[in-house]
Amino acid sequence: MFIGHALLAFAVAALVADRRGWNAQRALLVGIVAGLFAAVPDIDVAYAVVGLGNAATGSVGVPTAFWDASRAVHRSVTHSLVVGAVAAPAFGLAAVRARSEYARHARALAGGLLAALVAVALVAGGPLAALVMGLFVVGGVAIARGTARLTTLSPPTVAVAALWGLWSHPWGDLVTGSPPDLLFPFGSPVLESRVVLHSDPTLHLLGAFAIELATIALALVAICRLTDRPILGSVDRRATVGAAYGIAALAVTPPTLEVSYHFVFSILGVGLVCGAVRTTPSPAFGRLWYSLPSAESVLETALTALAAVTIALAAYAVVYLVVVPA
Repeated sequence: MFIGHALLAFAVAALVADRRGWNAQRALLVGIVAGLFAAVPDIDVAYAVVGLGNAATGSVGVPTAFWDASRAVHRSVTHSLVVGAVAAPAFGLAAVRARSEYARHARALAGGLLAALVAVALVAGGPLAALVMGLFVVGGVAIARGTARLTTLSPPTVAVAALWGLWSHPWGDLVTGSPPDLLFPFGSPVLESRVVLHSDPTLHLLGAFAIELATIALALVAICRLTDRPILGSVDRRATVGAAYGIAALAVTPPTLEVSYHFVFSILGVGLVCGAVRTTPSPAFGRLWYSLPSAESVLETALTALAAVTIALAAYAVVYLVVVPA
């Protein structure tokens, strides 16, 4: 879901900007900025690297150690809608460019708001929460200042993009794990447990994976729309090879949210192979060592890989529903 958060924010922001009459370049740009801000809340998993130290002792596997450590702070302070409502305007103020008295006051106000967030995290959640909030603040300011230096987007636009990115992020976590603390530092959690798509844990995972694929598809649709490129015309027929993945439902242990690595890596491998391997050699194959692929080639690869994974998911679901329960 890490990538999905950013792609959802990007797609919606870019399409809305396009709908409001922005030119394609600025619409894509504001989408990218929103996507970057949408990725910032997951900076809290940086703490989980401490779990790798536990794994080094040999007492627990690396994936288990990583996620056990991440649960101490993940989806807490940085996933709050309240925090996002305060942080977004602060990030907008941090994007003020002018060297004037107003700019100094704006940045001072931004610093005060963001420092207050760290202080609240310290009081309400302790030193670890304050550390994570500090990482969140640093990440957001870096994006805001980078946007100010590299683009012509106004501070209010940056603030709105930040607000959408930060507010859109928590909802993608509702079906994949413990629900985020949407109202930190206030009150009890809004949701006590994840949203269950199906009582069968495997079908729940397949549904969550389908949501992620839909998010990626929306982002690619936005790119195609804003760059005037065809969608279906860019999908190579080799994507149909993904249908063979249905056999995996008979050969491997049914995946769940708790044990999904074998499913995720294998189905993504199908997409990678179908997207990257061409039916005919590329004219530029001999020059790949010093040349970069064209935008059309990258888009074709991405769309073909997505189509292959989607077909593979559908095939797996059909075989699982028809054969496995019996």
